[in-house]
Amino acid sequence: MTGMSAAAPSMPRKAEQTPRPRKSKAGWNLLGLFVFLTAGFPVYWMLNTAFKPAKDAIDPDPSLLPTGFTLDNFRRALNIADFWGPVGRSLIVSLTVVVIGIIVGMLAALAISRFAFRGRKVVIVGILAVQMVPLVAMIIPVFLLLNDLGQYDRLTGLIITYLTFILPFTVWTLRGFIVNIPKELEEAAMVDGCSRTTAFLRVVFPLLAPGLVATSVYGFIQAWNEYLYALMLMSQKNQTATVWLGNFTTKHGTEYAPMMAGSTMMAVPIVVLFLLVQRKMAAGLTAGAVKG
Repeated sequence: MTGMSAAAPSMPRKAEQTPRPRKSKAGWNLLGLFVFLTAGFPVYWMLNTAFKPAKDAIDPDPSLLPTGFTLDNFRRALNIADFWGPVGRSLIVSLTVVVIGIIVGMLAALAISRFAFRGRKVVIVGILAVQMVPLVAMIIPVFLLLNDLGQYDRLTGLIITYLTFILPFTVWTLRGFIVNIPKELEEAAMVDGCSRTTAFLRVVFPLLAPGLVATSVYGFIQAWNEYLYALMLMSQKNQTATVWLGNFTTKHGTEYAPMMAGSTMMAVPIVVLFLLVQRKMAAGLTAGAVKG
């Protein structure tokens, strides 16, 4: 048979991918740089003012670059009033609020996420509604309530007050993490003989750990930086670190350089905490971003 070799079928060409425009990438880079400079400039200015001589801090024509280096502002900040007392009280309040908030918030988020009960939607809506109420609107009711309970000017009263707005945030945030953990993992552990509690501790809790760390850090920052309630509910002898910064504003004016030095020292616990948990923090922020 005189046959001609059949022509091999032509393979379809792979669709050519058009390169991403460089202008678009450069635009996003510029936007990211702008956001970084906008967010980082206040921190830079705080550090710059904290280490410069006090007379340069009140210069009407300030320089963006450091004009000198001194530690006198930190000595002034430590001597103007008791520093370690307010910082210690702030640490006690913040850590206690975080521990109680995480334990109670985790149990509440687990109940809302895993169990169907009457009034479940009402609880979820209530959590959202509480977070929408401005904190300044609750000052007078909170003051009257704590005064009746004998908790005015006490750390326990301040802790209870902080829990009223940190606990709903904790519950809502942890609920999002728990929802993204498949129920089948718990069910498989229970089939293998684990109880519900054991299944939670061995399966769910390790997966929830990054979310717990991220939520704890945000809760700590909220409690550490809170100023309004600490000012209204605590006397000067029991003031917290944020209220302590008000000592630099006197009838003669504001001592900006020592104030920035005090703000720098107040930022140290937050920075140290973030450095210790930064890996878990990043994992917690991205948890649940991809499903499947």
